[in-house]
Amino acid sequence: MTTPSTAGIEDLLQTGVREEVYPGAVWAVGDADGVRASGAVGLLDPDQPDEPMRLDTVFDVASLTKILAVWSTIGTLVEEGKLDLHAPLGTFWDEVVGHPLARATAHHLLTHTAGLPLRANLKNLYGTDPQDIRDGALHEALHRPPGEAVEYTDRAALILGYLAEHLSGQPLDRLATDRVWHPLGMSRTRFGPLSATEAARCAPTEYDDTTGTHLKGTAHDFSARLLGGVCGIAGTFSVLDDLALFLRHMLSPTQVAFGPTWTKDSLRIHTGALTPARGLFWHPAPGTDPAEDVWVHYGFTGTAMWISLVQGRWAVLLTNKLRYNRDREPLAEIRNGYRLSAFPVDVPRIQA
Repeated sequence: MTTPSTAGIEDLLQTGVREEVYPGAVWAVGDADGVRASGAVGLLDPDQPDEPMRLDTVFDVASLTKILAVWSTIGTLVEEGKLDLHAPLGTFWDEVVGHPLARATAHHLLTHTAGLPLRANLKNLYGTDPQDIRDGALHEALHRPPGEAVEYTDRAALILGYLAEHLSGQPLDRLATDRVWHPLGMSRTRFGPLSATEAARCAPTEYDDTTGTHLKGTAHDFSARLLGGVCGIAGTFSVLDDLALFLRHMLSPTQVAFGPTWTKDSLRIHTGALTPARGLFWHPAPGTDPAEDVWVHYGFTGTAMWISLVQGRWAVLLTNKLRYNRDREPLAEIRNGYRLSAFPVDVPRIQA
C-alpha cells in the first residue's frame, strides 16, 4: 500500500493538541500485513506534563465495543449457523416472546432499523438492578415498526449483547475473549474496570463527581458502569496494537475468528433507500460515497476505526477527547482530515 504522509498526519494531530481538542492522540495506518505508519502526539493527561502519550497507552474505546465485542461475536454465531439474521427474534428467543421486540430481527438491530426507543438512560428508566434493566430493554414498546427508518440508538448494541449471551450461554466478556480477542492475540483488550496497574497507563476521560478525579480504567459510559462494566454499548479498553490485529484480521483471506464472509457482508449497504445508509454496525465514512468503500465506527471518548476492503487498508485514531469536553465538532474536523490522509482518493483499487 502507499504509505500516508507521517509528517502530514502528525501536523494535523498536533493541531488538535494545540487547540485543546484532546490532550493527546495515538494513530496507525496499515494493511493485512501490518502497520505501515504510526505515531503518538501530546500528553496522556494535561495535569501531568511529563507524561507523553505513547503507542502503548490504554484507551477507553467506548462505542468501539459495539464492533470489538458485539459485531464480531454475532459474526461468529452467524457463521456457525446459530443465528439467522432475518428470523424474528420471537421465533427463537423466549425472553422476547409476547413483547414488541419479538417481531424485530438481528438484522434490524445491526442496521439501526428495529424501531427501538431512542431513550438510553437505563437507570432513570429501569432502576439499577441488572435483571430489571435487561427486562426493561427487552420488553419495552417499540418507537416505530421495524424496517421503517434508520435511527441510531445504543439499545441495539445492548440487546445484541444480550442475544449473543443467550445463544452462546456465555457472558459477553468471556464470549468476546474466547471467540475473538484471544484467538487474534489481542492480549490487552478487556472489559473494565481495570486493575490499578492497568489503569496507570490508561488515558483519562470524564471528570467523575463521586471521586473528584477523571476516570481512568473505569468506563466513561454510565450504562456500562451500571452493569458492572460489561455490556454491548461500551466498557471495553484496548491499545493500538490490539486494534491493529483486529483490523488486519478483517482484511485477511484466512480469518481465524469471524470469517471473511461476515466482514464482506457487513461492509455494504443494508438499508436500501433509507437514510442515513448503514452496513451491519459499520457505516460509510462521512464525506465519502458508499462506492468508495471506506467504513468507520466511532467511540464517544474520541476513538475511531476505519477500514476499506477495496483499498486493502485500515486506520485507527485514538484520543481522549472526553478529558476536555463533549463538544463533537472540533474532533469531527480532525477525524475527517485524518481519514483523507489515511485513505487518499487516488490510490489503486484491488478486488474486494
